[in-house]
Amino acid sequence: MAHEPKDEEGRPYHIRLSRSDLGRVALLPGDPGRVPLIAKRLEDPRPLGSNREYNAYAGKTGGEKVVVVSTGIGGPSAAIAIEELAGLGVEVMIRIGTCGAIRRDIKTGALIVADAAVRMDGTSSQYIQAGYPAAASPEVVMALKEAADGLKKQAWVGISASTDSFYVGQGRKSFNGYIPPDKKNVVEEMRAANVLCFEMESATLFTLGRIFGLKTGAVFAAVGNRITDEFELEAGIDDAIDVAVAAVKKLKARPS
Repeated sequence: MAHEPKDEEGRPYHIRLSRSDLGRVALLPGDPGRVPLIAKRLEDPRPLGSNREYNAYAGKTGGEKVVVVSTGIGGPSAAIAIEELAGLGVEVMIRIGTCGAIRRDIKTGALIVADAAVRMDGTSSQYIQAGYPAAASPEVVMALKEAADGLKKQAWVGISASTDSFYVGQGRKSFNGYIPPDKKNVVEEMRAANVLCFEMESATLFTLGRIFGLKTGAVFAAVGNRITDEFELEAGIDDAIDVAVAAVKKLKARPS
């Protein structure tokens, strides 16, 4: 059926997972290589399969069944994962990602919990008009912040800006120094509006989550700082993973 593509086993065309593989919680990194690293924090981790950018493992934490699925880079591939996971009954989705901080005092390796996102992506606008908010679920934001505090990890809470371009969309000069006029001052504009960082997926996750009635959140490791021009490839990623896994336990302990 072209309207709802599935493989020969009846699984969603892209993520290739079955309802029996999943519980109600998904952890969503972008990088397929990060999936087994996250799965190591879970009890009884096992690979479920890999198709395109969608690498998946299953496990448990605190008695909660969890699936870890990579989404690739950007809103379009993230939206496919969100759609297909929601169709299989997943209700809570937490993104574990990286970002570039745009505040001088957010050091590389620090964590940022996004409670909302500026919709500078194109994918969310395919679902709803521009004025619709990209907002995380308060209970997920609170669980992530409490988890960070409990692990003694500093976590900034605030707004991220989600773009569809890593280079010009985030104010970087492109090949041969090209940058569109409307992107030359985008870093300064976002800083003036108290945005904390740039990344590429949370606006899609938060918007679709609100439309679909999901609980969503995101925690990022600041691997770079655009103001100080510092960059550390893996800074803070282990901390972000630990915080997300601890947050799942906190969410399970709370009444729905």
